[in-house]
Amino acid sequence: MKSMILTVTANAALDRVLFIDHFEPTSVMRAERMVDSVGGKGLDASVVLQVLGAPNIAVSFMAGNTGQALAAILDSYGIQHDLVWVHGDTRTANVLIEQDYHRLSHIMTVGYEVNEEEWREFLRKIEQHAPHADWVIMGGSLPKGCPDDLFGQVTHIAHQHGAKCLIDSPGKPMLAALPHKPDILKLNRSEFKATFGLEAAALKDLITPVRELMRVIGVDCVVITAGEDGILLVLPNTAYRAKAPQQVAVNAAGAGDSVSAALTHALTQQMSWEESLRLSAATSAAVVLTEGTADCRMEDIQRLYPLVSVECFNE
Repeated sequence: MKSMILTVTANAALDRVLFIDHFEPTSVMRAERMVDSVGGKGLDASVVLQVLGAPNIAVSFMAGNTGQALAAILDSYGIQHDLVWVHGDTRTANVLIEQDYHRLSHIMTVGYEVNEEEWREFLRKIEQHAPHADWVIMGGSLPKGCPDDLFGQVTHIAHQHGAKCLIDSPGKPMLAALPHKPDILKLNRSEFKATFGLEAAALKDLITPVRELMRVIGVDCVVITAGEDGILLVLPNTAYRAKAPQQVAVNAAGAGDSVSAALTHALTQQMSWEESLRLSAATSAAVVLTEGTADCRMEDIQRLYPLVSVECFNE
């Protein structure tokens, strides 16, 4: 019997969150505080799944001293993980939080590179865990050395074992996975435009072109996150848009990744699409209230859940 969600991260990162008043070019800026937290879309999803009480296993590449520090953070959350250790060092994502403007910026360092033996070992770990998974969440960029279709191969393995797949990886990794028919394509609005060339002034105006894209590529669900404009979920004959009350953001990093976690968890609990999206919006809003990337509190999710508005658009 399947009982867990498998998260897959090819390009892990340690998020070093630095809180400053505002950015001043050419000046010396001192951070009021610094928080080291999890980075990488799949690992972010695992953080949220832990809060939701959803059993999960994180598979990721990892390297160096930074990787050791990141693995220790995963352990502190109680996240079960199966890591492929490679040469080099895991990336550091310096997340600058400008508190005066409630905005963030990322400065990424260069990470590890993998070879064929290592990415094949990565796929063997997917093969090992997929039989026990209800869903596989894969996301983020690919490190140097990985084939463009790595997530396509993950999707193929998952489907062979009866697991469903959500992919959140813009550009080539997403496009290369399409022949394997992931069950949910999830991107933020700008990533969706960059990957598929589709945009609209209003989020709901994307429904028709997205549905046509779905027919062409043979995918049954697309999810687009759009910050304050909410989350759009498009199915073949129905679409929903969910919006949580706007929050004063402490750190919005990982809010989009929380949607992947909450949505797949809700679907494993046999919740409807509408209620699954409501939970996703509430969880995303809860994430921005904490200092750590993707971190959230169950009490915030429960408080926000009934306040989320969901619109339904039938074909």
